[in-house]
Amino acid sequence: MSSLKPMLLTCMKTYSREQFVKDVTAGIIVAIIALPLSIALALASGVGPEAGIFTAIVAGFVISALGGSSVQIAGPTAAFATIVAGIVAKNGLDGLVIATILAGIFLILMGLCHFGTLIRFIPYTITTGFTAGIAVTIVIGQLKDFFGVTYPDGVKPIETMEKLHAFVENCGTVNLSAVIVGVVSLAILIISPYIFKKIPGSLLAVVAGILMVKFLPLKASTIGDLYSISNALPGFHLPALSLAAVEDAIPNAFTIAVLAAIESLLSCVVADGMINGKHRSDMELVAQGAGNIASALFGGIPATGAIARTAANIKNGGRTPIAGMVHSITLVLVLVVLMPYAGMIPMPTIAAILFVVAYNMCQWRPFTHLIQTAPKSDILVLLVTFFLTVVFDLVVAIEIGMLLTCLLFMKRMSDETHVDSWTYVDDDSDAVNDHMQKLAKEIRVYEITGPLFFGAANAIEHIVVKDFTKCLVLRMRSVPALDSTAMNALQNLVKYCEAKGITPIFSHVNEQPMHVMEKAGFVELVGKDNFCANISDALKHAEELIK
Repeated sequence: MSSLKPMLLTCMKTYSREQFVKDVTAGIIVAIIALPLSIALALASGVGPEAGIFTAIVAGFVISALGGSSVQIAGPTAAFATIVAGIVAKNGLDGLVIATILAGIFLILMGLCHFGTLIRFIPYTITTGFTAGIAVTIVIGQLKDFFGVTYPDGVKPIETMEKLHAFVENCGTVNLSAVIVGVVSLAILIISPYIFKKIPGSLLAVVAGILMVKFLPLKASTIGDLYSISNALPGFHLPALSLAAVEDAIPNAFTIAVLAAIESLLSCVVADGMINGKHRSDMELVAQGAGNIASALFGGIPATGAIARTAANIKNGGRTPIAGMVHSITLVLVLVVLMPYAGMIPMPTIAAILFVVAYNMCQWRPFTHLIQTAPKSDILVLLVTFFLTVVFDLVVAIEIGMLLTCLLFMKRMSDETHVDSWTYVDDDSDAVNDHMQKLAKEIRVYEITGPLFFGAANAIEHIVVKDFTKCLVLRMRSVPALDSTAMNALQNLVKYCEAKGITPIFSHVNEQPMHVMEKAGFVELVGKDNFCANISDALKHAEELIK
């Protein structure tokens, strides 16, 4: 059960005062980085700015305390922004709470069932496609605030394409002041990492944005203009539950759970490479589940491991979960003391921060590399997933992407399965040589290669016997797997052979196909004597039968 043991317990065995100082320092620095990001991601998700801080505080603390990684920093991430905004718009905050709690339950069950390693079965083309799609949806969603565009009363677009359409229709209302604030903020975010190594660019952009709106003749909307700001601590909230609400939330909950699992475990893998460590994937999933449940119940939104914040934690000396817990405690102090001032942050600055977040997550280099080098079927999955994420939503993109991937995989596997007959020549043919085995014409030999499953079961139909055939030898050394559909096809073949007076003989049946045959009663149908260990024994047995 070590895979379900929190890393905090392991780290405490050798914890030192020196490491505590490093963890506290790293936790404070990460909290400073997380503050503007949490607010920006909350606003992009269609909820108030406090929700982002609540998420980083509650989920961040729980996931660090229970997690399977020693350095993971959790909180709101851009991957959830679009789907959360859609849930809030359609089902309200209670709908989001229910979906997040269900997602947490799914994550806990995934961890307890040791599904941590199964996440690798999500194809790279799908994760790259929807990640790039999410980045595009974030950019489209922030165009309005970056350019200060005003929408007519009653126009509240929800879907990405609706937002793009509304922006294009109303682009004549661009606010030059907002554009200036946004461009300056964006420039600070791009340039500051090259100048200020220790100060987060997002914090500098926020300060600059506030100063521009406060002291320059620039009129741009601020958070305080759109939202009421409170420095109250997170409070417990239980949503109104109903069977219909739960049923409606299940698809979104599943998507949130899969996203949280993928992103958190990916962050863990990246962190492992940075510290030369090893995380416990099953425990991490359990912690992610517990963190999301706690976040939902205390006014937060879905959370997962954040790669950028985790990397910042490592670079500043954090090596144990204490750093993540300090990060959460620091944010509590920030919430109480500084949250009222968050209302002064200009919306174009928030949009600029999210533009940079979208760029960092879009993976355009892997995306273009796949376009240039991947097989056509993989490119199809990549583009379909990307397109569906932007035009429709993440749920549709993942469902269709996985379905398309499975169909293409089955096609590939079926192409690899083939049935080949041994070549038969006359004794006086030039092709006859000492290396060719001489068989009686009554013996027919076929070699099957590849997995025999429902997508390739029709390959068995290629087996043809002659009127003079007395024994049919099937060589199965290259068949790693057999399913019930292919088993049924073999049974039909054996029954056909029996009707023709032909004895089927099986050579070198591997462990899994043999298990399926035994369970289906196929071995008794054919006769145990007609199963041979290798082709030599099978041919010898066939010669004895025809004599």
